[in-house]
Amino acid sequence: MRTSPQSLPRRAAAVAALAGAAVLLVAGPAAAHVTVQPPSVAKDATDQTFAFRVPNEEDSANTVKVEVDFPTDHPIPSALVAPVPGWTDQIQTTKLTTPIHTDDGDITDVVSQIVWTGGQITPNHYQDFTVDFGALPDGTDQVVFKALQTYSDGTVVRWIDLQKPGQPEPDHPAPVLKLTDPATAATAATAAPKSGSDSTARALGIAGIVVGVLGTAAGVLLARRGRNSAA
Repeated sequence: MRTSPQSLPRRAAAVAALAGAAVLLVAGPAAAHVTVQPPSVAKDATDQTFAFRVPNEEDSANTVKVEVDFPTDHPIPSALVAPVPGWTDQIQTTKLTTPIHTDDGDITDVVSQIVWTGGQITPNHYQDFTVDFGALPDGTDQVVFKALQTYSDGTVVRWIDLQKPGQPEPDHPAPVLKLTDPATAATAATAAPKSGSDSTARALGIAGIVVGVLGTAAGVLLARRGRNSAA
């Protein structure tokens, strides 16, 4: 069966559309969780700025409220919240039974929760909520935050699940800030890409393979067309 010249552009366009869709389908879910950016920092770091990155995963609802709970077992001594246009932040504090000793004196009240309301994150968008930590907690390799994301349709997504060793990543993992030894952090910062994550890189790699396969299919169609025309 011969392929008409008119059908070739349509087939090529279909292949290109499938390739683009593959990129979107594979790469999209890699960045769908609420995360802390950057995801790791040296244990001795001070006055560090972090962002709680909140993506909208719904197709027909806006994110209208974000709650982030701070740990009390390894409390963060102090935090300053950067204003986000359109959003109002409210900081909740708790009193520690055992004060944190610092060079500036003992700290008894620490941040326990920050709530952002009043704004909207529309579908296919994300928002960074930036917080400056004066210091990081001692005696731990990570700081686990638990987040609640409320949508305009009343849906509440609870980002509170912890990753268990040897188990697949949970559907709604809690944002985690890794605390590394200073030397390890410096090595990782030099070796790691400046943007994206390992999961995103793998997703884009898979997408590239899919695009290559579809491109080969397009080449086969064109070659068959050439042979049929010569015949």
